[in-house]
Amino acid sequence: MVDQQSKGVVLVVGAGDATGGSIAKRFALQGYEAVITRRNEDKLREITDEIRAAGGVVHPFGVDARREEEMVPFIQRIEDQIGAIEIAVYNVGGNVRFGIAETTSRVFFKVWEMCCFGGFLMGREVSNHMRTRGRGTIIFTGATASVRGGEGYSAFAAGKHGLRALAQSMARELAPKGIHIGHVIIDGAIDTEWIREMFPDRYAQKDQDGILNPDSIADAYWSLHQQPRDAWTFEMDLRPWIEKW
Repeated sequence: MVDQQSKGVVLVVGAGDATGGSIAKRFALQGYEAVITRRNEDKLREITDEIRAAGGVVHPFGVDARREEEMVPFIQRIEDQIGAIEIAVYNVGGNVRFGIAETTSRVFFKVWEMCCFGGFLMGREVSNHMRTRGRGTIIFTGATASVRGGEGYSAFAAGKHGLRALAQSMARELAPKGIHIGHVIIDGAIDTEWIREMFPDRYAQKDQDGILNPDSIADAYWSLHQQPRDAWTFEMDLRPWIEKW
């Protein structure tokens, strides 16, 4: 049952068919209007239909989060035409694997744009509006690569390290303004088609709760948003019990 009284807007940048979609659905069921984006709007059709079928309100958009000329007017359009952004989630991936010798400058720069620069654009524009209201939540989705590099992941780790540093800096600056900044480290495989196809042995662990359920991740994001200001969490790490860490 959807809470029919609108509580404002939840913006999910990088609303795919797993984590981002589940986050949007979780907040929409709590009465937030969901604004969901990815580069290809057609790929948002399934989660859009799910949210609407459950009685939620959703607005899908095709936006390239790496492009300032798209993101700046997009955020302004939400505020002007849809509602106040109460929570924004940056959930864009960029997990590619190349040895350092095979990592071209084009690949490195593109991954940095996806992992870090897009997060900066969203965070800057959204926080400008939140600051005038003195409230809001911004959550950045991190990964194992946010805290340690790995063989073949120089580009991805650099981008995710950068996103984490951005989140830390924003948290220190904006917490006194009433804005809760969170960074969530996803340390483990997520229940997605990509994992099922590329890592079938890993996917088989699903029945033993060995991979992350996107709905469980969404619950964690919801709990972050609900925290009182006297006990805010900046960083949370989520992993299935089977992970070694």
